[in-house]
Amino acid sequence: MILYLAADLLWASKIKGNAEAAGVPARPVRSLDMLEARLADAAPVALILDLDKPDEAMAMLARLRGPNASPADRAVRILAFGPHVAKDLLQAARDAGADAVLTRGAFDHDMTGILLRLASSARV
Repeated sequence: MILYLAADLLWASKIKGNAEAAGVPARPVRSLDMLEARLADAAPVALILDLDKPDEAMAMLARLRGPNASPADRAVRILAFGPHVAKDLLQAARDAGADAVLTRGAFDHDMTGILLRLASSARV
C-alpha cells in the first residue's frame, strides 16, 4: 500500500486514479494523526508527500526519518514532490531523508511508472 498527502483535490484525484489504474492500493493521509493510524492498521511500502502542504509533509517526513523512528518506519520509502520554483523546500525534503524528491512536472509526467516502482520497491 502507498500512502499519500495531497495539497488539493486535483492532486489527490490524480494520485488515486493513477494508482487504481495501475492496480496499486493507495490511501490518503491528511495529518500526522492520520499517518499514525495508517501505520498502525497497514504496512505501507511508501509515502508520497506534496510539499505544497509543507508543515504536514515535513512533520510526516520527520516522523518516519527522525531519531525515534522504528526500523519499520525507516523502511517506508518516501517520495516528496513540489513546485520547481520551491528549491529550498525540495532541498529541505532531501536533507530530511526523502528517498526521492521530484518537481510536480516530473512526478506528473511519469506518475503511473513511479507508483508501480514505489509499490515494487524498485528505484524511483
